[in-house]
Amino acid sequence: MPRILVVEDEAHLAEGLAFNLEAEGFEVEVIEQGSAAAERVQIDPPLDLVILDVMLPGMNGFEVARRTRASGNYVPILMLTAKDDPADLVRGIEEGADDYLTKPFKLDELLVRTRALLRRRRWDGAPEDGPAPEVRLGREGTVVVRFDRFEIETPTGTIRLTPREAGLLRALVDREGEPVTRGELLESVWGLRPDTRTRVVDTFILRLRRYLEEDPSNPRIIESVRGHGYRFVRGED
Repeated sequence: MPRILVVEDEAHLAEGLAFNLEAEGFEVEVIEQGSAAAERVQIDPPLDLVILDVMLPGMNGFEVARRTRASGNYVPILMLTAKDDPADLVRGIEEGADDYLTKPFKLDELLVRTRALLRRRRWDGAPEDGPAPEVRLGREGTVVVRFDRFEIETPTGTIRLTPREAGLLRALVDREGEPVTRGELLESVWGLRPDTRTRVVDTFILRLRRYLEEDPSNPRIIESVRGHGYRFVRGED
């Protein structure tokens, strides 16, 4: 049973979300304070999703997301914002949110986003004739990306990917050997305008390099293309 943390200080909204999520078969915890939420994500039992409001007393949702990611915790985060402001949406993504909804939102839409973020068993939206769901990397093929499970298997263990991480990696794999611009990645993975001013692509690339590269400071799988963007290669040489 997926465990979801709802971080929302409006009691009526938090109660409504918890009721409807539990009706869908999820286990739900509710926290009102940002500081308490930042502590909760670091302890057991582990969470499968965080639904995080931006406007919280004390520590806001942006800071909760930032601290969560800075700690190396990449639990999927669905951010709720009361402002339909592109700057807020971009900041949420930069701080580590995987998806966002603007208040007021429809319950059906929230449930769809929730299921999408929780889905780990198949590639979301992959075409039937697309590349194989399994990609082997490295000199001896010891790193295996399994898009159908949102996982990377390495000699030292299994890494679970968030949907955005998997989406970014898939976008690069789909164009293996070709340089892909930051603007193209912003548009295809995050649904943002290609000219949006943000470093979110670079931040996520650093994450993927930590997962995939033997030496992230000298990448052989996700290469930088100066003045352009990034290129995916197998790293088999």
